Amino acid sequence: MIRYQYLYQKLYQKLYLKLFPRTLLVRTFLLVSLLIFVSVATWLALFGLAEREPRARQLAQLTASVVNLTNAALVAADPVKRLMLLRDLAESEGVHVYPAEPTDIVKSLPDTYFFRVMYDTAKTQLGPNTRFAGTVNGQTGIWVSFSIGDTPEDEYWLMLPGEHAERDFPWHWLGWGGASLALALLVAWLIVSRVTLPLRTLASAAKEVGRGRQPAPLPERGAIELRQLAEAFNRMSKNLQRIDTERAEVLAGISHDLRTPLARLRLEAELSISNDDARNAVIEDIEQMDAIIAQFLDYARGDSGEQAEMADVNGLVSQVASAQGRASSIPQLILGEIPPALIHRQALTRALVNLLENARKFGGDQISLETRSDNGQILIDILDRGPGIPGSEMERLKRPFTRLENARTDANGTGLGLAIVERIARLHGGTLELLARDGGGLLARLRLPAGKWLT
Repeated sequence: MIRYQYLYQKLYQKLYLKLFPRTLLVRTFLLVSLLIFVSVATWLALFGLAEREPRARQLAQLTASVVNLTNAALVAADPVKRLMLLRDLAESEGVHVYPAEPTDIVKSLPDTYFFRVMYDTAKTQLGPNTRFAGTVNGQTGIWVSFSIGDTPEDEYWLMLPGEHAERDFPWHWLGWGGASLALALLVAWLIVSRVTLPLRTLASAAKEVGRGRQPAPLPERGAIELRQLAEAFNRMSKNLQRIDTERAEVLAGISHDLRTPLARLRLEAELSISNDDARNAVIEDIEQMDAIIAQFLDYARGDSGEQAEMADVNGLVSQVASAQGRASSIPQLILGEIPPALIHRQALTRALVNLLENARKFGGDQISLETRSDNGQILIDILDRGPGIPGSEMERLKRPFTRLENARTDANGTGLGLAIVERIARLHGGTLELLARDGGGLLARLRLPAGKWLT
């Protein structure tokens, strides 16, 4: 039972996320449109209520007038010519007069507000003995009784066609109303779009900042709240750019200041230390320090202002794998059909080199490098058969200066390798995923958008 409730809840969430609009523009437009529709429907209902009673009283007045005129005509006419008079009324005015019979099958008027108003109004003018009916002997219309004498034989039924109680549908008003409604919705869309445009611009600029790029300053115009928001964002963006520039300059200065004495130390070690083992150990330590400095620079460099270009990712992957293969075995390549992508070539090369070196360090020669396309995205997988990473630690290891204290720990590293790859993936609008490989090992996946990513 719990499982079915969970599945139902998941299905409901998926349908809700799929059907319910997620953008502020569409949500606000739908709310404004709903308000317009409700207002129009309310006014139509009020108009129908307002015009119903006057129309019923008008029909009652017409009925009373026709009955009185017919009554007067029949009374004044020669009894011999009454039949001809009734025929003329039926042909010219559509008014039918029939003698009332005790055997008539009579059905009342519909019990609606319209006919109740009409009945009460007409009866006050025609007298309390007037009878009304909706059907007499199976013939439908507006039936009203009247008498031209004092005997039952002098009672007649006057029938008005039912069209008098109907009204023509106002198609021309419907057309004008539809045009007005469409115009109102268009204006509502323009207003909502103009209101949400600064927010969409801000969201686009925030994405640029999240990818490590410097967006163009937002226009500081519009309502005071929007101006304050744009000013604050521009100030934050400038501060982040200044901090990033200062950090890069500091690290570059440290690198330059450290590498000069390191070069002297290496030269002195090679010339002064006679013991081969001691000399090699010192040189290895110096190289390790130089590699650490290089990693700091890679992390601080980002894209180094490199322009993105549309490139063949498979070609870049093959080139990196071949270059790495000169130092050791070439990884097994499985290249799928993938579209070109807008990439920072040098930055993506650094990311692939870091992942391959990490896999080679802990996975030995059993390394695979695969590419494929998946739902409009490019996947680059680096797989090894090393000790792997616990699932609880995978996200933490993407942070700078973070290392594991187990067999996969690089005790001599800085903990920046995966952080550099993560940063480069975000620069491309993608992500770095660390997954457990079936059968043991680690799967490091770069997920990048194909073509030009959304900004």
